[in-house]
Amino acid sequence: MKKLIALIFVLIYSNISIAQEDVYPVYKGCDSTDEITLASCFNQSLTKDVLEAFNIPDNVNSDNYRGALNIIFVVTKGGDFEVLYVRSSYKELEDEARRVFSQLPKAKPATYNGRLIEMRFGMPINIPLDSQPIPQTVQKQKEINELVNVPTANDTPLKNLNKTTISSQFPEHSSELNIPFTHQVYDQLSFYYHTNENTHSSFKPYQYSEVKKYVDLDSQKASLLKDKQSWAGRKFWNEHFFKVQKEDYWFTVNPIFDLQLGKDSSDDVDYTYNNTRGFQVQGGLGKNLSFSTSFYESQGRFSQYVNDFIRANIPLSAVGTVPGRGKAKAFKDDSFDYPVAEAYLSYTPNKFFNFQFGHGKNFIGDGYRSMLLSDVASPYPHLKISTNFWKVKYTNLWMWLDDVRPELSVNDLSPRKFVAIHHLSWNVNKKLNIGLFEAVITENENNTGFDINFFNPIIFYRAVEFTRGSAGGNALIGLSTKYKLTNSISAYSQFVLDELTIGRFFDGSGYWANKFALQLGAKYHNAFNIDNLYLQGELNISRPYTYSHRKPILNYGHFNQPLAHLWGSNFWEAIGIARYKKDRWFGNAKLTLGKKGFDSDGSNYGGNIYLSNDDRIAETGVELLQGNKTSIFIADLQAGYVINPATNLQFFGGLTFRNFDPTTETTNFTKDNNTWFTVGLRTDVFNWYFDF
Repeated sequence: MKKLIALIFVLIYSNISIAQEDVYPVYKGCDSTDEITLASCFNQSLTKDVLEAFNIPDNVNSDNYRGALNIIFVVTKGGDFEVLYVRSSYKELEDEARRVFSQLPKAKPATYNGRLIEMRFGMPINIPLDSQPIPQTVQKQKEINELVNVPTANDTPLKNLNKTTISSQFPEHSSELNIPFTHQVYDQLSFYYHTNENTHSSFKPYQYSEVKKYVDLDSQKASLLKDKQSWAGRKFWNEHFFKVQKEDYWFTVNPIFDLQLGKDSSDDVDYTYNNTRGFQVQGGLGKNLSFSTSFYESQGRFSQYVNDFIRANIPLSAVGTVPGRGKAKAFKDDSFDYPVAEAYLSYTPNKFFNFQFGHGKNFIGDGYRSMLLSDVASPYPHLKISTNFWKVKYTNLWMWLDDVRPELSVNDLSPRKFVAIHHLSWNVNKKLNIGLFEAVITENENNTGFDINFFNPIIFYRAVEFTRGSAGGNALIGLSTKYKLTNSISAYSQFVLDELTIGRFFDGSGYWANKFALQLGAKYHNAFNIDNLYLQGELNISRPYTYSHRKPILNYGHFNQPLAHLWGSNFWEAIGIARYKKDRWFGNAKLTLGKKGFDSDGSNYGGNIYLSNDDRIAETGVELLQGNKTSIFIADLQAGYVINPATNLQFFGGLTFRNFDPTTETTNFTKDNNTWFTVGLRTDVFNWYFDF
């Protein structure tokens, strides 16, 4: 174990630092070696040639048209000019723009760190042509936009996309909505959060309004747009399906799909599939209020180990619990039907506060897993208040949860439980961020509802919980850190304390009530000087009985799943992640290696948070991985293509290998080797975890 931890740290904190430089394409007559002059010559000469070759169609002249034609083009690695996107109210103007650019002479391609690259540009052409300004000077770019490989200086006339046009195509970028939380998207965003002096990156999902301080989302999506002229082509490849936008309000409507077909190596499953159809409506009323609502209707059959999990966690009035989605009813002979609805309102009255009320998920941390609060469980009602001032972001979260085990039901209703959380993120300096976390779980045993004390946004929950009595609640406290080691590497950690007896912590007795969890990890952006290559390493450890309670309803769980780490407690886990993105193409690889102690012989060894602490096996001698020690190895590979960046519609293929090897096999607990291949079309707007 110690050797494994040491090896992980060596891999995580290694770093190679190499200088990076970009050089503009060289257009005809621009042979200066001075980079500022080269950029200026490129802009002036290209603009001049385009305007001289551009012929305004007769019908546009006759209409006395005035406006701007917005063109996004690329200088390829071969030096050719290719139009990626052009938009005008006149198709004749779009065709003329394509003709002009197709006849431009070849340029010497741009380079980045000494190798050939494509470089994208935006050019607005004013109509009439005599109102078109010719760029005079261009400042050398100081940074490279790593995701789209274009410089982003605001004083580059040729590269300034028409913000009104692009922003109107993606109105959500200027709203108070949340960016859908998927690790694939957020790992890309984390580069921009990392390269700023310091940021509050732990509480997710992020709002568009806070992300736009660090990331030019308009330019990123504009660089991916395809030159499609038909209505169907634009809607499929570039745009929202339906959009209405006026001065004081806007809304979009988009279909949602997750259509998958696969094969599992298990003899019990002929083939796997998922058939999700749904819709999403988003919008804004004025500048401060935004809303989103989504509905999913789904049927599916999964790899055998996932099907076994669904059937092993039976909620009230259902046949199982689909991981992360919720209650399932039977569909045909061996499949599941599981509808899901999510929605929220987001209101930002001023620069200090944001209020959100909705039904969805939240996540706290900078890692792939979270020991504080993750998004592995089903959606839940919640109220969230975010407060930003000075170097602090303070978040209050109140959650209404359900314990859906049938044996706890009263009058065919599942008992309700409540969780109150506050999290303080403090940017200590340009490199260090510290987070403080506290949560308390209470129930509705006396029909008193959510205790009013816990709605106090600045009270210390542990003191209130102590006053009410140990049976009245369960409190957790936590600490997290993030530190920027270099311009490419950051390290992060989490520590969660469920219960601690100081006098028994260092006596070596293995006292059962010393319950805590730990996370260590690091991220490496543009790893080994490869653009858009992202690497991450992470170690997670949780002591037996952590997140549980003597009254099981007061555990840190919801809808038959943990609220923190997917594995519950009594385990260690090491994860390695690699991601790469090139234009609309992406590839992901993830390796998970760990061990967990499962219950055996009817005894509670501390791995199942839904069992009572009072049923523990011993007072002392409690060790990590006690019980039926099981080795778990999961390798997951995915590759795909983003069809529509407006909705994150993707075509993808994936391969998962899982080895589950317990020390002791029983009738219902056996060694498994699963190989699961799947291919599909999905709107990727949430995380789905099958790595357990």
